[in-house]
Amino acid sequence: MPRVSTVLPVRSGRSSRIRHSRRAVGAALAAVLAIGLSACAPDPVNDSFLSGDNPGYVAADGAIVEIPVADRGEPVGEFGGVTEDGEDFSSAELEGKVTVVNFWYAGCAPCRVEAKDLESVWQDQGGDDVAFLGINTRDQADTAKAFSAEFGVTYPSLIDVDTAEAKLAFAASVPIQATPTTLVLDKQGRVAARIIGPIDGTSILSTLVKDALAEDS
Repeated sequence: MPRVSTVLPVRSGRSSRIRHSRRAVGAALAAVLAIGLSACAPDPVNDSFLSGDNPGYVAADGAIVEIPVADRGEPVGEFGGVTEDGEDFSSAELEGKVTVVNFWYAGCAPCRVEAKDLESVWQDQGGDDVAFLGINTRDQADTAKAFSAEFGVTYPSLIDVDTAEAKLAFAASVPIQATPTTLVLDKQGRVAARIIGPIDGTSILSTLVKDALAEDS
């Protein structure tokens, strides 16, 4: 009797499943590798957030704008409140002065970096014709006082977190969308210049103040 060879049928379903499984594993490994590589790539925004060195900082472009006299709008509206030292404040105290207004809060890393430069300009130019005012948008008085003590800030700051009265007063002229923001007001109380982001040294702010002082009243 002839010998019969038995040929086992190929189980195409099982083979297909194996190939599919291998492709899935390969795709998963590729995804893991991609994630690993992206995690190694530097990401300043993510690193800054994870390190916690500028929580809540609203990034901006560092733009510096000096507004010609003819292009300035109406004076900033009246506002008031209480400073970090518990003293009543009214914007009427700024009338007739060139005024530097700095919007800040204690947890803002760029605010901490620029504090000594703001104080330096205040010491150099503050007086009868030039006023400085901080407007703290997030902190209560104790936190603001601790910041001032740590960085040697001597000009007053208005605590605006509860009422936002000061921030609203500026909204019609220049909405405050980044922290820090520094404004220079002319003697009529109009916005003459704006710095978005930290002031980066003293020279630019000093020049903006001098320019406003040199204008005709």
